[in-house]
Amino acid sequence: MSGFVVTPREGAVRFAVRVQPRASRVGVDGLHGDAIKVRVHAAPVDGAANEAVIEVIADALDVAKRDVRIVSGDSSRSKVVEVRGVSVEAVRALAG
Repeated sequence: MSGFVVTPREGAVRFAVRVQPRASRVGVDGLHGDAIKVRVHAAPVDGAANEAVIEVIADALDVAKRDVRIVSGDSSRSKVVEVRGVSVEAVRALAG
């Protein structure tokens, strides 16, 4: 699986995400280089796209939104996300 890396941390995992704001469809759309591609309707204004990314990832991994946080890349399309309560295998399966 290309350069996609999922890093286990104490009770959580971290991985790269590439966001497509203002998308016509919402959801996880496989890999984009070494990151999971996430499409959201929201525009990247006032954190709306970040909130939408958290919601999409939480739904896809079946965890609460409070278990998902953006570690870096708040104002970028490329982000690092940390999710508590999921396995490395679950994230890899999400990536396709």
